[in-house]
Amino acid sequence: MSSQDQAAAAPPPGGAASVPPPPGSGAFRAFKGLVRGIDAVTFWGIVVAMAAMAITVSLQVLLRYGFESSLDSADELSRLFFVWAIFLAIPHGVKHGVHVGIDLFVKLMPDRFEEVLFRVMAGLGTLLMIMVMFGGWVATVDRWPELMPTLPVSSGIYYLAVLITGAHSLLHLALLAWGGSRTWEGEL
Repeated sequence: MSSQDQAAAAPPPGGAASVPPPPGSGAFRAFKGLVRGIDAVTFWGIVVAMAAMAITVSLQVLLRYGFESSLDSADELSRLFFVWAIFLAIPHGVKHGVHVGIDLFVKLMPDRFEEVLFRVMAGLGTLLMIMVMFGGWVATVDRWPELMPTLPVSSGIYYLAVLITGAHSLLHLALLAWGGSRTWEGEL
């Protein structure tokens, strides 16, 4: 066991046992592995949704211009696949911080304070995702009895995507709050 691992395993001064283990700990690696697994599943969900959207739109164009016919539900299906692809992709952007932000003030701060601010904001983002999940849950339950106009599918399925992206983003933000800005450094 290295001296760093021994220091991490030693109880903190004053007996405070509530201090979370460091990012290199087994618990952190396990949590990161869980999030990585969810990322893999949602990645393939995005691929399937985008492919289904492209196939639906292409088939609609072929039927309309080649056979003077159409799919009644093509617009609704392509919209549904698009919404799911976008909402499944949001946590992947959260993972690497690829969102619009103005960080001029933050970049003027010392590196140590910048890292503390990063973790605090990730923690606050985690709380925000709890509210997003609650809103997604309420909207899903509220809309579930309603069917889509051209499909025998609940319109609540649109809001289910919001609930799922909220939960997935919450996991990413909690991991970033715990591990810091370099959590995913060097990984795609």
